[in-house]
Amino acid sequence: DGYQESVFSFANNINTREGGTHLTGFRAALTVTLSNYAQANGFLKNFKSGITGDDVREGLTAVVSVRLPEPQFEGQTKAKLGNSDIKGLVQQIVNDKLAEAFEEDPTTARKIADKCVRAAQAREAARKARELTRKKGVDDEGLAAKLAECSERDPQYRELFLVEGASAGGSAKEGRDRRTQAVLPLRGKIINAEKARYDKVLSHNEIRLLISALGTGIGPEEFDVAKLRYHKIILMTDADVDGAHIRTLLLTFFFRHMVSVIESGYLYIAQPPLFKVKKGKVEKYLMSEREFEEFFLTTWVEDAGVKVPGAKTPITGEPLRELLRAVSEVESLRGKFTRRGVPAPLLNELLRTKFRGTKRGVGHPEIAEAVVRAAAAVDGYDVSVQAGEANEGHTVSIAGTPPRSFSTDLFKSPDYVSLGELWEQVATVAKGPTTIIEGDRETAVASLDELHRVALEHARAGATFQRYKGLGEMNAEELADTTMNAESRTLLKVTMEDAVGADQMFTVLMGDAVEPRREFIEKYALDVANLDI
Repeated sequence: DGYQESVFSFANNINTREGGTHLTGFRAALTVTLSNYAQANGFLKNFKSGITGDDVREGLTAVVSVRLPEPQFEGQTKAKLGNSDIKGLVQQIVNDKLAEAFEEDPTTARKIADKCVRAAQAREAARKARELTRKKGVDDEGLAAKLAECSERDPQYRELFLVEGASAGGSAKEGRDRRTQAVLPLRGKIINAEKARYDKVLSHNEIRLLISALGTGIGPEEFDVAKLRYHKIILMTDADVDGAHIRTLLLTFFFRHMVSVIESGYLYIAQPPLFKVKKGKVEKYLMSEREFEEFFLTTWVEDAGVKVPGAKTPITGEPLRELLRAVSEVESLRGKFTRRGVPAPLLNELLRTKFRGTKRGVGHPEIAEAVVRAAAAVDGYDVSVQAGEANEGHTVSIAGTPPRSFSTDLFKSPDYVSLGELWEQVATVAKGPTTIIEGDRETAVASLDELHRVALEHARAGATFQRYKGLGEMNAEELADTTMNAESRTLLKVTMEDAVGADQMFTVLMGDAVEPRREFIEKYALDVANLDI
């Protein structure tokens, strides 16, 4: 049902990433057999252009594997098979077997032929759209009206900001360095290049403007990354969910249709600030919740202290900062467990007793026993355990309103290991109660989360801050200083270390199939923190 070709070839179990004669024979057989079938069965009577290899392979998933006594590889990496006789052998076998399969299952054969014809029709429509894009080029009136071009001519010094929305686009145009920075505002949602046919992608107005601005052309036969007019293409979107969606849609387009831009290191993501804070004479832009905490607490610990039970002197200065940092991380990790159904008191008891699910000899039965003991120690929990299959997690159920359940797998996770290590740092404070000391002022706190919350409240006293939801909330000067100025901005370079993994991720998250996406969301949704909606 998809549109991308995913074919992997092997010779004697060696992955021939660049293909070779076996892959050439396979592709030739597919094209010939399907063309003949479509012609013989009337699929091409209203479409005289015929179908090509690209049409046949659209959406194809296949593994081509051959075994041969004397393989001849091209290059030291063995990335391409060179045995000339293999092409004919593979082509003959695939021709015969595929024709036989079509005779035995005509329903499937007709569906495949119909898909190939529709792909050919889309290819023709895309060709016409591509010609239209090429003819208009950078002289297109729509592009000229939207693109704020820079004066520099050398691509390696030129930057193109793809900005979400007309408002932010206007500020970016005003605040940019006109010598090296160009700005192209994008309106509305970008088409999903994973779901949409090629011709639909090329007919989308914002995509057409983008292709014209980049100057590379589009499509396997015309795209040329050497013609790219900017060597920094910077995606600049809002920090909210809509901004993340638009950024993902743009990444999908580049991955599916201009992957060489990513491979060449030309694609970047801007990092606009999340906060603007001011305390006294100090004004600063901060990128994240963590930086927000660090900004306030780093100065606060210089004049504050925390007194813990049994200690002669309060904790102050850098040791206090390290303690509060550990407390913050503990609270973040504990939140993951409570969202998965583990009650906080029960989790605290397991940590207090230094239970570690990753120790040698500790299996799921032992973890379940430890959970039952912890539940008995803190009272108030009616716990039952259902054993899983061999070497699989047990399910712990807790009666109540609402009832809760979780898997013992949680206590073998890296998060629980990290939580155990951090707990050692905060154990003295976790026993409570502790006292926050600020000059003559003392504030008693009963728990870790209260210590973290109160310390941050006191640290923020007298400060003003603004949380940005969108780029449009910043004026031109602010946008330039925080997000565009090369000396003060933060950019993330988009890289691709695992092409197969990236392909699978785009397919799951952006493709037509709903079930894999639902499973992904259900698996990872509880790990999301600080979601701006």
